[in-house]
Amino acid sequence: MKTPLCSLAILAALTSSVAAQDTGNVIFLHPDGTGVNHWGAARMHIAGPDGALNWDKLPALGVYTGHMADRVTGTSHGGATVHAYGVKVLADSFGMNGRAPLTAASGKPMSIAQEAMAAGKAVALVQTGHIAEPGTAVFVASNESRRNGADIARQVVQSGAQVIMAGGERFLLPAGVAGRHGPGEREDGLNLIEEAEAAGYTVVYTRDELLALNLDGVDKLLGVFAHNHTFNDQAREVNLAEGKPTYWDFAPSLAEMTDVALAIVSRDDDGFLAVIEEEGTDNIANNMNAAGTLEALTRADAGVGAVLEFMEGRDDTLLIMAADSDAGGLQMYRQKEGRVDATTRGGGILHGVAGPKSDAFETAPDARGETHFYGIAWTGYSDVAGGILVRGAGLNSDMITPLMDNTDVYRVMYQTLFGTTRSAN
Repeated sequence: MKTPLCSLAILAALTSSVAAQDTGNVIFLHPDGTGVNHWGAARMHIAGPDGALNWDKLPALGVYTGHMADRVTGTSHGGATVHAYGVKVLADSFGMNGRAPLTAASGKPMSIAQEAMAAGKAVALVQTGHIAEPGTAVFVASNESRRNGADIARQVVQSGAQVIMAGGERFLLPAGVAGRHGPGEREDGLNLIEEAEAAGYTVVYTRDELLALNLDGVDKLLGVFAHNHTFNDQAREVNLAEGKPTYWDFAPSLAEMTDVALAIVSRDDDGFLAVIEEEGTDNIANNMNAAGTLEALTRADAGVGAVLEFMEGRDDTLLIMAADSDAGGLQMYRQKEGRVDATTRGGGILHGVAGPKSDAFETAPDARGETHFYGIAWTGYSDVAGGILVRGAGLNSDMITPLMDNTDVYRVMYQTLFGTTRSAN
């Protein structure tokens, strides 16, 4: 799947508007698990060795340091907590500091999204994983364990966020109740979809339903797009054997969800915060599914393009991007045409199109029209610290400096939403 790239003219306009005002809207785009090497592979796959991604064209850039209070490697839930609260926490944290209540860098006992809603701003949570995934859920939910998906889902639905889109119908319905995508699993009897409808949310379940909406009549939206994730994060060879696609075709893409979410929340006169996550780039890479990871990265970059198209002609919005870890430690390794061989010099855990010892990948054409073959190697089924960047465009993107701590992501967002980074204490 190829995706159009944002024009350089749009990026020039965004860069020139950086200093136009001090406060405005924030879009935090979180392509989970992506390091520089992931984007390098995406570039080869989408645009070729001499091409450029939407991600490449973002004018602001800083090296991200994502260590936690107790370890050098970030976690999805701990890293999300740092982004949402602006303080270092233990790696095993979900909107708390381990098991202790958390006060944000603002001095308030609430996340940046909760503070935005308290100030009358609209909040959108867009997620390709299930609704309790921490990259978005931590912004409105706190829990002693990320495994408490049902309770986290309840907090997300009851948070007051104007737009919520994700998978995870299983966390929204009582056990034994049939949903559009599968049976519910809640043990407390709550039907959170009925509760959302009673609270004024329009509920949609598929890509077709989402794209058919007349947004003029939609103020609050709940999208429920899969029983669990909108993707299948198994090894490539397992998905092929079971006849499962990488992404379910009935679910909208990240770019499609982003378009709708921004159309709704941008109508708010008090401004908005949108937290948008492509979870497949993390989960799929952590299962060492190379072809699936390239598809997830393609979708993530299309999401960047959707945001930049939204920002064209605006001087009131910041786009800031960061991951919190490097999923699987992806590397590219030169190959000849044919099957990759995990025993070759360069070794590692080397995968091709269909997994181990399968056909090599082939790049998009380079500037001479030639393609090149490669394999993807992994360090294993885990997150590593990796080489992660903070990227940005638009309002206050000049606050992105050459070295960015994970707490600085919150600082830049907070400055843009509220005009101050000083603690309220």
